[in-house]
Amino acid sequence: MNLETQIEAVLFYKAEPVKIHSLAEFFSVPFDDMVNALNTLATSLENRGIRIVLTDTYAQMVTAPEVSELIEAMRKSELKNDIGKAGAETLAIILYRGPLSRVEVDRIRGVNSAFIIRNLLIRGLVERKTHPTDTRSFVYAITPALLNHLGISKREELPDFAKIMDELDIFEKNVGEEGSEIFSTTPQ
Repeated sequence: MNLETQIEAVLFYKAEPVKIHSLAEFFSVPFDDMVNALNTLATSLENRGIRIVLTDTYAQMVTAPEVSELIEAMRKSELKNDIGKAGAETLAIILYRGPLSRVEVDRIRGVNSAFIIRNLLIRGLVERKTHPTDTRSFVYAITPALLNHLGISKREELPDFAKIMDELDIFEKNVGEEGSEIFSTTPQ
């Protein structure tokens, strides 16, 4: 499989801007080779429904500007629908455990959450921020609009917030301990 195809898959999966240096490092190629591969990919997508947007530091897969009216109609249609079970689950994870990276949300849910998070972003229920300790990635946090919709001014005002947070901490600690026992190489 050629480099451009692999890059396309990664950008599709990430569904957010990715640092070109990170891509070059991930694929173990020189930065200039990565830029050339991205430009080749961008050229090959010129007459398609998606494009590659390149800045000096980032690459991102986006929809083509020519289909903006179609995408806007779809976005409006999506906003009329309920967020669904997956949306509610993802929103609860971000509400109680956020801010979290998409990878962390995926780990908790056990499935790729890119499109669910996109839907929550479009609705203004979550927002994307630069990761505080890793500027190569983002975290997702709740918005004031969500708190307003829930009729609270801070997440700590959610019913049984402290109790739920304590239970989550205990659960995660127990899962971590069980996981370490499962993967332990020393006999028990």
